[in-house]
Amino acid sequence: MKTAPTLSSAFLEAAAGKLPAPLQALRAQRGKALADMPLPTRKTENWKYSSRYLKLTDELAASLPSGRNSGPGLAVDGYHVVIHNGVLVPEASDFPDVDGIEIRSFVDLDDDTAQHLADRLDNTLDNNAVQMARLNTARFEDGLYIRLRQDAVLDRPLFVIFEADAEAAGSVYPRIYVDAGANSQMTLVEEYISTGDQTALVDAVTEFSLADGANVTNVRLSLEGENIHHIGATGARLLGHARLDSHCVGFGGPLRRHDLQVRLEAPGANCRLNGVAVTQDKQHFDNHTTIEHVAPHCDSEETYRNIAADESHAIFNGRIHIHKDAQKSNANMSNKNLLLSTGAEIDTKPELEIYADDVKCAHGATVGQLDETALFYLVSRGIDRREANTLLSMAFINELIEQIPVEAVRETVQARLNRFIEQAFEGA
Repeated sequence: MKTAPTLSSAFLEAAAGKLPAPLQALRAQRGKALADMPLPTRKTENWKYSSRYLKLTDELAASLPSGRNSGPGLAVDGYHVVIHNGVLVPEASDFPDVDGIEIRSFVDLDDDTAQHLADRLDNTLDNNAVQMARLNTARFEDGLYIRLRQDAVLDRPLFVIFEADAEAAGSVYPRIYVDAGANSQMTLVEEYISTGDQTALVDAVTEFSLADGANVTNVRLSLEGENIHHIGATGARLLGHARLDSHCVGFGGPLRRHDLQVRLEAPGANCRLNGVAVTQDKQHFDNHTTIEHVAPHCDSEETYRNIAADESHAIFNGRIHIHKDAQKSNANMSNKNLLLSTGAEIDTKPELEIYADDVKCAHGATVGQLDETALFYLVSRGIDRREANTLLSMAFINELIEQIPVEAVRETVQARLNRFIEQAFEGA
């Protein structure tokens, strides 16, 4: 009988020791717990489409060295924090000076704050379902701690630029924790980019804790090169009348995976989750989302769109869980998918699990190709077929891109998506 593969011990070697003692202790605890951890296989339900792309070789176990160079991020108005190979670069960052807002590197935390943080890390995620998030906790060398006090408002978006510098093979473990106090507000843009041409693994985790009335917008852009394997997890816990707006845009690669888990834990909490993923050639992108309606009178709205070209593969698995006490819940999920070639594959699995009887819930998914009637209409009016294909494909996803609240981000994403679709129809 063939034994299941386990995580190599090379991934559990002690990381750099600059962190405060409580965070080092947490890492060591997680590392011990991961010894002989089974790796996902095709029989692992939430990895059945992606396990074959997960190649955690010993070559990737080494941490990428942190330097002081940073590639170009989005040239937009806002505050910027640069994290190079998992370590914050203060001299390349522009921190806000706003009352009630504290942004600090993990390595700079005092022991009391570090202990407070250690007690809360991983509390937003179901770590049995998000296996690689546990590896992040065992390996992170630094991170970004963002704290908003009650009623604090960040006046401009905060851009966190994660650069994976893959001059050599290895891995990097970016981490963010956002503690949003009552009635606070902020917009956080995570931008994942890369340089270098060696194979590298990015295992990223972001967590949000939203107190009563907090309002957070999170934009996540996965823009790394073809040599980067990216596994990401985002977790959020929302209290009464808190709101999370999530906008995820991802471009495919050898392995791209994002798990998004949201818990609505007190009446009035609500979230909106929008996502777009595009793949071409033999790329892969896997989005898994979970919304837990724990308390009554909570609302959720989820819309994800995939476009797959050539011989690529896109996956969406969305789950909404209405707990037995979550009466008066209102939940909607929609996943629409567009195949641009006969060789592409899209797998979609919307799930709705309801244990309350006074709810309004709906979910649905479609997979199809471009409408030939619409194409004929455009071509008959003098638009060449390639441009018509591009226009219709952009229209399929632009509804979600237009909802990104930062104009410069919208324009940058639209331009890159347009280039992607034009490439997909070269020769059409």
